[in-house]
Amino acid sequence: MAYRRLGLRSDHRRSVLRNSVTSLLDQGKITTTETRAKEIKRLTDKMITLGKRGDLHARRQAFSYLTSEDVVSKLFNDIAPRYSERQGGYTRIIKVGTRKGDGAPMAILELVD
Repeated sequence: MAYRRLGLRSDHRRSVLRNSVTSLLDQGKITTTETRAKEIKRLTDKMITLGKRGDLHARRQAFSYLTSEDVVSKLFNDIAPRYSERQGGYTRIIKVGTRKGDGAPMAILELVD
């Protein structure tokens, strides 16, 4: 399988991932479960690669996925230039133990500086 299903219907999964990628690019760091973090990392790296391309088509592709116009401009103007010399690996996952309620393994996902 090319992606993780995360126990969600396809429309809900797409919505959760879009919102999480947008939040990560906006805030620089989010806390989520390990499996969601791995999926969000994959998609965030693709968005930053689009930002590094920098042309109009890449901007429109990013805007079709991200939920905020402000985050798209932040991606292209602030985040992508930071990683102009880096060939990938724009995010890191730090495992932080388990969630108290259900014991799910949790992780912090953050942009590398």
